[in-house]
Amino acid sequence: NAPDSSRVALVLVDVISDLEFEDGDRLLPHALAVADRLAVLAARARRARVPVIYVNDNFGRWRSDFRALLERCLERPVRGRPLARRLRPRANDYVVLKTKHSAFYATTLELLLRYLGVSSLVLTGLTGDRCVLFSASDAFMRDLRLWVPADCVASIDPEHNRRALDEMARLFDADLTDSTRLVLSRSAIKRRARAGAARLRSARAPAARPARRSHAPAA
Repeated sequence: NAPDSSRVALVLVDVISDLEFEDGDRLLPHALAVADRLAVLAARARRARVPVIYVNDNFGRWRSDFRALLERCLERPVRGRPLARRLRPRANDYVVLKTKHSAFYATTLELLLRYLGVSSLVLTGLTGDRCVLFSASDAFMRDLRLWVPADCVASIDPEHNRRALDEMARLFDADLTDSTRLVLSRSAIKRRARAGAARLRSARAPAARPARRSHAPAA
């Protein structure tokens, strides 16, 4: 069961959920609006042998596991059932349970990415203005190159979602290319990651000092 080896991974945050919480009814239509694109992106990743990682909240059920959560979402008449049915993981996908907003905080995700050899992350899921945003911040702090396909992230409030995406691009240098235009091949991601890193280094470089004025007398 050794992990795959890949420079890029696709992460789906909190897409398996019963949505039985306050404002879950408001989130559902926005989540369903991105579900089909997420399913297509995940299928493309699997075909390209890019690891697909589900990072999911345990929703306070400390004695449960992901399998129990998935079964609840698939079999019971909960709000999130249509979402779970579209986005259920496949046998070779990875699963990480989280207890707080970030996919990294007190989870095994960082260790998994290290074993996989990942340096670029395609981050998707729910909700853009909370868990995806916090996860993007932690990914950036770990020097991971970020892609956040704007059409694969949803929040309760579309305006908050847009602002969160803008902040991820501004603060974490996230590439917001839509999933339909994102080339999920390892070589393409690697080339774009190098180009993005070069742009970031250039932006951080101190401005060149003006040439020192000569005090020698004119000829």
